[in-house]
Amino acid sequence: MDPIRAMDTAWLLRRVRPMGGAAVDVLVQEGRIVAVGPDLAPPPGTPEEEGGGALLLPGLVESHTHLDKTLWGLPWYRNAVGNRLIDRIDNEREFRAASGHDAAVQSMRLARAFLAAGTTRLRSHVDIDTQAGLRHLAGVQRTAEALAPWLQIQTVAFPQSGLLGRPGTADLLDAAMVEGADVLGGLDPCAIDGDPVRSLDVLFGLAERHGKPLDIHLHEPGAMGAFSLGLILERTAALGMQGRVAVSHAFCLGDLPATEVQALLARLAALDVALITSAPPSRSVPPLLAARAAGVTVAGGNDGIRDTWTPYGRPDMLARAMQIGLRYNLRRDDEIDEALDCITADGARACGFDGYGLSPGCRADLVLVESETVAEAVVAQPPRRLVVAGGRIVARDDRLLPGLPGEEARPAEPMPLL
Repeated sequence: MDPIRAMDTAWLLRRVRPMGGAAVDVLVQEGRIVAVGPDLAPPPGTPEEEGGGALLLPGLVESHTHLDKTLWGLPWYRNAVGNRLIDRIDNEREFRAASGHDAAVQSMRLARAFLAAGTTRLRSHVDIDTQAGLRHLAGVQRTAEALAPWLQIQTVAFPQSGLLGRPGTADLLDAAMVEGADVLGGLDPCAIDGDPVRSLDVLFGLAERHGKPLDIHLHEPGAMGAFSLGLILERTAALGMQGRVAVSHAFCLGDLPATEVQALLARLAALDVALITSAPPSRSVPPLLAARAAGVTVAGGNDGIRDTWTPYGRPDMLARAMQIGLRYNLRRDDEIDEALDCITADGARACGFDGYGLSPGCRADLVLVESETVAEAVVAQPPRRLVVAGGRIVARDDRLLPGLPGEEARPAEPMPLL
């Protein structure tokens, strides 16, 4: 049996422990989970895969990355850029223009590595600016289309160089929506655009016109960030966009007095505005456990991986869950479970991925690892013994099986995931 080539074939995964619970069997057909239970009796001749009591996780979710930027698999990039945000923005734009950076090839390389490590849903911000136009978006869309049966990729049209400072950017974002970008992105309405009211008016106006959700990078600290976040929440309420707005980073929520943070968390929860964090060690971060206790959806992502901004990162969401655990000092097993939730259920919820989970009716995205508990899986990050995406086995022992798109985009020397 090769589920990569036989997507409609029913098959059975025997003796696995969903989220560390009791051993069950999982019956898969037509890309969906159709039954979960002990000692299932499928029709005679149904192919079987032995799980051997391994831990079963749902497909992992990357809620915030930049497939178009990555240098994954390329020669080492010598980073000598300045420390300001605008330095990194300008340097990256100039480097990509001068080097002829190919977003299609590079996004495919990184996407395949994500899939091999068990990520089956992914949201990627893609730079839209007046220098590159929609070129990077077209490249990532090619990858998304090629991998669609296995890895669901959402594209975010993201104005990395700012929305207002480069005339014509709003028109390009409008065109990106027409070209099929899934989400509209925004960036620091005060610190980068310098006119938060106008910036958010333009951004929310585009989102409303195209009926698209929003994901806004908010790096702004302290009172500045709180002001921008308040404006975002006001517009979310006024336009009835509850459940369709996410705020990435939200560093300001780690800077403010506790009473102010609690008030903002209550508003975020009431409007169903999600937070997406990369849990960076060098910046203030929104309070994870307090946010979740307040009812706020908190998802996790890597941000950039091996690009002109940073030499760090790898496409392994269990590693990112451990980073979340370390950043938030999560030590108890039940707390580490919450870190995993950021890259599973809450990740899917924040991005609006439907059909997610380990219940009958869900898309069959499954990850099998040798661990006793969820906490051990996060901390040890064992090899992905088996990855199932859209009902088909696509990887064994951290390696994709032959036959998936993009094999020609693999690095000449494979780069280890662990």
